[in-house]
Amino acid sequence: MTPLQAIGWRWTQASLDPAWAELMAAHPQARQARISEQHRSGYLVAESVDASHRAESLPEWQRGGSYRRGEITPESRPAVGDWVLVEGEAPNALRIVALLPRFSAIKRGAAGEHYKQQVIAANIDTVFVVCGLDADFNPRRIERYLLLVGGSGVQPVVVLTKSDKEGADVEAALQELLALGVPVLAVNAKDRASVAGLEPWLGEGQSIVLVGSSGAGKSTLTNTLLGLEKMKTGAVRAGDDRGRHTTTHRALIALPSGACMIDTPGMRELKPTGEEVVAESFADIEALAASCKFNDCRHQQEPGCAVREAIASGAADARRVASFFKLSSEVAGAANKLATRLAQKADAKVGNKAFYKRVDDKYGRH
Repeated sequence: MTPLQAIGWRWTQASLDPAWAELMAAHPQARQARISEQHRSGYLVAESVDASHRAESLPEWQRGGSYRRGEITPESRPAVGDWVLVEGEAPNALRIVALLPRFSAIKRGAAGEHYKQQVIAANIDTVFVVCGLDADFNPRRIERYLLLVGGSGVQPVVVLTKSDKEGADVEAALQELLALGVPVLAVNAKDRASVAGLEPWLGEGQSIVLVGSSGAGKSTLTNTLLGLEKMKTGAVRAGDDRGRHTTTHRALIALPSGACMIDTPGMRELKPTGEEVVAESFADIEALAASCKFNDCRHQQEPGCAVREAIASGAADARRVASFFKLSSEVAGAANKLATRLAQKADAKVGNKAFYKRVDDKYGRH
């Protein structure tokens, strides 16, 4: 493998996306690198497995993004996993000159009252949704993760850790998650033989991101796949099996299998962006709803409601149906906020054009 292939590059000149090829042609002195770490103060980029170096970013990435003022939006800035073009030499003169378009991105609504999107990871093939088979086990949270992943072009795989823990009911958990319609594996994250079932998604050139709550076992799983203790791990609280943030930032790690893995901090908030399609994550509930007597059935008191009938007969889980309604409402609310932000951005763009036209008419070209 070449140094770039070891961190996920798998394209030839002939197979390059035309938009990538165009940017690379516009910067003939630049070379490819990958964002390996993202911090508030800037980025670290990697050109090989061995080292990451701080790189000066473009000026527009150093300012707060905005939907209102026509500036670059928060989700348009680089994230861990992004491919960029760099010039100069490490460690002190390296600078990013362009961001290559993403082929996939996992996003969430950023915490806080104001609408923003946050990219969790970019250019990812597979996401491992990690959940412990202890008090951390929460099918509703798993559904929320899958909603955020859905439509991104990324393959989701649910990884249930702590299968060796006393009291872990593996069969019951697997049965409860059957309706998800995605691969679900139960593993002991500390045992290399146990995690071997993940190998189909860990081939050369593949990029994987781990998501899940603190204490779910993401860092332990990463260490086992690496074959060494690289990621810091910590004990969980006895009361609720929740952990502290042992992973404090997103980081790209090369695995011996030739794949790259991104470990992420536990996320307390999993807000939708408004771009999700709930039906993709709840195909079973949507199929039931299609059998309702009325096309506009709200699944409340209407006669002939197939969803309520399925709940009553035990064919559908009332908790999953409630989750479907809750997430549908959240996505609709986020979609309204997103539409408002995009309209504000469009209005600002039109306003700027009108302003500069008046300046040009009065004073000549600005």
